[in-house]
Amino acid sequence: MAKLYIVGIGSGKREDLTIRALECIDASKVIVGYTHYIKLIEDLLTGKEVYQTPMKSEVERCRAAIKYVREGLDTAIVSSGDPGLYGMAGLILELDSSIDIEVVPGISAAFLAAASLGAPLMHDFCTISLSDLLTPWEVIEKRLESAALGDFVIALYNPKSHSRVTNMERAIEIISKYRSPKTPVGIVKNARRDGEVKTITTLENINYDDIDMLTTVIIGNSNTFIKDGYIITPRGYNI
Repeated sequence: MAKLYIVGIGSGKREDLTIRALECIDASKVIVGYTHYIKLIEDLLTGKEVYQTPMKSEVERCRAAIKYVREGLDTAIVSSGDPGLYGMAGLILELDSSIDIEVVPGISAAFLAAASLGAPLMHDFCTISLSDLLTPWEVIEKRLESAALGDFVIALYNPKSHSRVTNMERAIEIISKYRSPKTPVGIVKNARRDGEVKTITTLENINYDDIDMLTTVIIGNSNTFIKDGYIITPRGYNI
């Protein structure tokens, strides 16, 4: 039987793809993905069959990838960042775990953004998606409350869209109950992609106009500080 590679492409730039990700894309006859992600790696797809769909068609994409494999074609389904973090790995395995599958990890947006900001994730942290398309908003609020209470560094994914304009502001309201208004915040749009925009600010000075669906927001813990244009969360070494 053919094989299905569930591939994380990181930012989509060549330097942010692992060697294994490149090998699996090269080995595949068919590439399946969200239209925007396909465009990021289109130079790698010469001579391959490409199946692409718009946003909100994740189940259709996964079913198509499985169908290609069952027809005997080695196939790669691509996710930005890591396929096991808000990507396609879980959905593929829910739909059909009986085929030959390899999950190929990639660099998640939180780590891409953190690299541009300095070292904000040096201690315990969590990721929370503010998209309530698949998760009830009351559950997201509970997670925000718990993470803030636990003093985790928090990386926010999917912070804002055309239809979700207030979720980010509500998230900051919740987090601000447990954090100083001076807490460092890093806002990175298009992390490690062309047109990257990085903003280092504080909880009380966030400009929500700087934030959209292509943005990752990292909020420091009670010990995080800003030094020489970098955000640093200390691990606790004696220096």
